[in-house]
Amino acid sequence: MEIADLLTGPEAVLASVKTSGKKALLAELASRAAGLYALDERRLFDRLVEREALGSTGVGGGIAIPHGRVATIAAPCGLFARLAQPVAFDAIDERPVDVVFLLMAPEGAGADHLKALARVSRLLRDRSLVDKLRATESAEALYALLVEPIQAQSAA
Repeated sequence: MEIADLLTGPEAVLASVKTSGKKALLAELASRAAGLYALDERRLFDRLVEREALGSTGVGGGIAIPHGRVATIAAPCGLFARLAQPVAFDAIDERPVDVVFLLMAPEGAGADHLKALARVSRLLRDRSLVDKLRATESAEALYALLVEPIQAQSAA
């Protein structure tokens, strides 16, 4: 599973999200994902909040990977957001978050959900890539950075 399989294109990338906090961020992500993937916005938001109640998806280093299962999708999909200003996210290192990858998977995805989560996690562990993401302004350029490592490996 590749990042390009999870993001439909630059339209699945938000370049400078302005939000006041974790819950407002989850609501914004649910709203954007609902429009992009024809999902029930409220149900997605509720799923994300339920998942956060189990433990923060703030993985440290200013990065969060909120995720949830959604009955109405056929395959894992995502939404990437770079925040204009970091927000408190109850991350494991207690640092505010400014790089977010929302991951959604079908109800019965099982291993596919875990593979997608592992792929996103591996990608965002690359410090030089995350630094580039933080310095990039446009959705198109962010998308290119997110899928570039895979395209570079495929070409080799």
